[in-house]
This record gives sequence, structure tokens and C-alpha cells, in this order.
Amino acid sequence: MFRHATVVLASTALLLMLSACGGSKAAEESHAPHQTPSGDLQEKTASLTTLPSFLDKQPEQMKKAYLVAAQTKDLLRNIPCYCGCGESAGHQSNMNCFIKETASDGSVVWDDHATRCGVCLEIAVKSAQWQQQGQSAKDIREQIDKQYQKGFAKPTPTPLPS
Repeated sequence: MFRHATVVLASTALLLMLSACGGSKAAEESHAPHQTPSGDLQEKTASLTTLPSFLDKQPEQMKKAYLVAAQTKDLLRNIPCYCGCGESAGHQSNMNCFIKETASDGSVVWDDHATRCGVCLEIAVKSAQWQQQGQSAKDIREQIDKQYQKGFAKPTPTPLPS
């Protein structure tokens, strides 16, 4: 399992070099993708393991990045994004670039923002890699903040890890 996750993370890192940046309103009850005012698509699926249809035509590495984000959503909830999506799309953390919300029944409203944003992808993949190496959420947050504080957009208003 550990080896497979490492391969997934490594292959996802390659995808980061191919990406660039593009927001968030709740998806309606229909599971079909809905466009938000900021231009992002959101789609509801039954669970974190059921990827949205907006990923159907995306490269396999992009699908893997979304699965990594789903597996590390609790960490990413404490990690800010530095692409400007806090202001342009109302995101609260890097998790929102992939997932708007997870309902109590396990259903998920996915967001396609990260499909067009290398910064979002890079932050999620680095965070997941560091977590896999045993680093704490607090340490990961400090590294992300330090690395992206200059030359990037204003961070999302993400609370510090407890």
C-alpha cells in the first residue's frame, strides 16, 4: 500500500508541470456537473472513491491527484492554497480546490478548480508526500506557508492545525 501511494504521488508530481490556474456554489441535488459563478464545475458523487465525470477526459495522473486529495482531505482542510482561489472562488483551504464538501451520508461535492491549477495540485501533492513521510499537519502547514508566502497570491483563510 505504501509503495503504491508513493508511485501515485510521484506520478502526480509529474502532472504538476503540465498544469495552470482557474472557484464555488453548492451543487444542486442532481449529480450532473453544475457551473459556479466563478466558472468552476462542481459535481456530487456517492463517495470519496467515486470520482466525478468531469475527470473522465482528464489524464490518469489528474484522477490520481483527486484520489490523493480525497485520501488526505482532513490534512488539506488545514493547508492553505496560494493560487488566489480564496478571493476568486471563496475557497477556505486547499481541500476546496478538489472537494467542496462531504455530506454526513458520505456523498461528496467535487470541484474541478484543481484541474486547471498547478499551484493547487502542487500544494496537495507536496502535503500528501510530507504526511506520508511522517510529518505533522503543523509542520506541513509551516513548510507550505514558508514556500508560498512570496511570489504567489494571497492564501485562503485556512485555520491552523490543532
